[in-house]
Amino acid sequence: MESQRNTGSPAVLTVLTAAAFKRLLDPAILVYAAAMNPPRSQLPGRRSIMELHTGYPAFRALIATRGDHLVGFGYGFTGRLGQWWHDVVQSALRVEYGERLADGWLAAPFEVGELHVHPDHQGAGLGRSLITGLCAEREERSVLLSTQDAETRARRLYRSLGFTDLLTGYRFPGGGEPYAVMGAELPLNPHPARPPT
Repeated sequence: MESQRNTGSPAVLTVLTAAAFKRLLDPAILVYAAAMNPPRSQLPGRRSIMELHTGYPAFRALIATRGDHLVGFGYGFTGRLGQWWHDVVQSALRVEYGERLADGWLAAPFEVGELHVHPDHQGAGLGRSLITGLCAEREERSVLLSTQDAETRARRLYRSLGFTDLLTGYRFPGGGEPYAVMGAELPLNPHPARPPT
């Protein structure tokens, strides 16, 4: 499975088990690379992290395909103490807001580990379908994710679904660009009311 330019055929969304998603890690990392444009040297490490995530509690993956081509994917799991992202975000939120608020957001939330749409297929609603599909029927009461701290399509999408900034300008341990950590209550509202004009 590989990515291809949008041919106009409708995308098909499919929920995958952890084992099925592991079999698609190679095409998924190609979509990730196209969407995020990281240094190539980081791709093996990212692939290893994605594989590790498949073992986390209540893992759920959703892929978008057009024909036999993977054009987008997302996955998440229940966040718990002892998971790297969960622990560093909880620590940062405790510093920023205090223990009570931080622990409220991080009391077993649904954490979106990755969500990417190949650039050739962006702007057609696949990101919205992936995030709302991932969050549908989850038992957790909140969802958290991190995204580039910039006015991107992804950031605007998350805000339109009720996500709010919990941290901005946050640099994860190890350096890199600044990120925003965002959170929302579940269930998401995939079609929020528009303000009167």
